[in-house]
Amino acid sequence: IATTRFKFNDYTPAIYKTTNYGKSWINISSGIPTGAYTRVVREDTKQKDLLFAGTELGMYISWNGGKKWQAFQLNLPITPITDLKVSHDDLVIATMGRSFWILDDLALIRQFKGEDTSFALLQPEDAIIGNWSSPLNTNSDSFSGTDDSQGVNPANGVVFYYYLPTATGDTALTLEIKDKEGNLVRRISSKEDPNYLEYPGGPSPEPLLTTNIGLNRFVWDMHYTSLPGIPTAYIEGSYKGHKAMPNEYTASIKQEDQIAKVIFHILPNPLYEVTEEDYQETHDFKTTTEARLTDMHRRVRKLKEVQDQIAQILKELPEEKKYSHVKSEGEAVFENLKIWDEDMVQRKSKAYDDVENFPNKFTAEYIFLIDQNSSDLPKVSQASKDRLNELDKQWELLKSRSEELINTSIPAYNKLLWDHGIGALKLN
Repeated sequence: IATTRFKFNDYTPAIYKTTNYGKSWINISSGIPTGAYTRVVREDTKQKDLLFAGTELGMYISWNGGKKWQAFQLNLPITPITDLKVSHDDLVIATMGRSFWILDDLALIRQFKGEDTSFALLQPEDAIIGNWSSPLNTNSDSFSGTDDSQGVNPANGVVFYYYLPTATGDTALTLEIKDKEGNLVRRISSKEDPNYLEYPGGPSPEPLLTTNIGLNRFVWDMHYTSLPGIPTAYIEGSYKGHKAMPNEYTASIKQEDQIAKVIFHILPNPLYEVTEEDYQETHDFKTTTEARLTDMHRRVRKLKEVQDQIAQILKELPEEKKYSHVKSEGEAVFENLKIWDEDMVQRKSKAYDDVENFPNKFTAEYIFLIDQNSSDLPKVSQASKDRLNELDKQWELLKSRSEELINTSIPAYNKLLWDHGIGALKLN
């Protein structure tokens, strides 16, 4: 119980606790200063001994049943707290003249014990598939909070909190998310990808984990691994992987020999008329198309590198007659590579308006199909299935041409180069 004697000019905080149904009481106000006389105390509905106290001078919290209290003000004005209620996993606060306040996400408070913690990944709340936006989606280290005068949507994603007791130094911190079958869904690092190249119409950089000593926060947008681009071709479309479907997932955070794991769930949106079969069909459709596009772009990049190598060889090739066959064969392979590349990707486009001037090529059409099925209302239309069949038939022919280049034309030209003491092409 919380008691007051302020009408007798006694401003001493006085919270009492009984463990024998009122036969005897002990004072549990240690840590609350004189003047902050106590108006209300509540125990959390799920975590035993997690207590919240409202006083004349703001909020206090105890993780050990009142043995020790500490200020819990955050951005709450210093004002009398007249009542408290734990509801829907939030703490609702009534103040004297400063309106109602709500502290979201008590799950985090429930896991913290009020003491320094070792390396840990805290249990995230289950996430719901939806299409709302929120400033809380950000992973920026410079984000300082939301506007106190406006209501704010919760983050649209899975919000991970992790605790680092010491600095990470040069060691990378990685977060891995796997599905129920153990398949990798996404890997996030604290280190930038050294091979990432930024260019117009290309993929965005991967988000990074913060490595601050103490508590860190990361919002996973529930998307699978991003798709690779084709430097430096401008393609109008999204490189985001598809959204994970409702299921059970495992997250693990690693740093050298330290690892922490949690199991969490992504839940279906109860407002959507979407069946489990619809989610699974969309997942299968997007998994298949994303894997094929990844293969396409890797082939394009690989063969463009070979094309550039041949161009350099032809440029530096001596004019002697003994190299004439090397030159003619190189020109033939180069032309076949160039034609295949032009069928796959439009390299003349460098900005948004260029899409109107230069026709899209094959991979742009494939990305367009993927994007058309990226709705948060996951249902694959018959038109999308028909279009996929059309594109897959085209890809069979284009892939066959690339296989002939990789397995026949390029190795044959490599042998010719070796025989003439020139070296060999690198086919990574």
